[in-house]
Amino acid sequence: MDNKYVKETRCVKTSRVFPTDVNNHETLFGGRLMSHIDDIASISASKLCRVTAVTASTDSVDFLLPIRQTDSVSLEAFVSWTGKRSMEVFVKVIREDLRTGERRIAATAFLTFVGLGDDNKPVFVPQVIPETDEEKKLFETAEHRKEMRGIRREQSKAFADFLLTKYPWE
Repeated sequence: MDNKYVKETRCVKTSRVFPTDVNNHETLFGGRLMSHIDDIASISASKLCRVTAVTASTDSVDFLLPIRQTDSVSLEAFVSWTGKRSMEVFVKVIREDLRTGERRIAATAFLTFVGLGDDNKPVFVPQVIPETDEEKKLFETAEHRKEMRGIRREQSKAFADFLLTKYPWE
């Protein structure tokens, strides 16, 4: 299995914000943006491993600026780090005011994906090689995010054991 450059996993998607995409504040629905994020991240993950890639977790989505109807929204995704069977995908969301041309970071997200073989079991994934300063920074800081994901996952499992599965009326 050959290593791949981060740029080989890079994807870009640009969309116009339509009236059906916005909430009562006239800004893009967060859930709509999250759907776009998961979609492009899954493409990036599949470009790395060339097998089915499934979302293992959405580690974070940070909404930094509202996205308005007068904006376009561009999502740029790439695999920022790889483990043995999992990969971290970074998604940068850029809003562009279509009237002025001003571009600003509106959101960032980190997701974890696992590549699955034909038997639906995790497979080894190629390692990524960062080249740009942005890619290197994300790669260098990935180990800390991985540790935080592990802690959060264990906490989520413990919390799930506490939760009830009965119907509320039972």
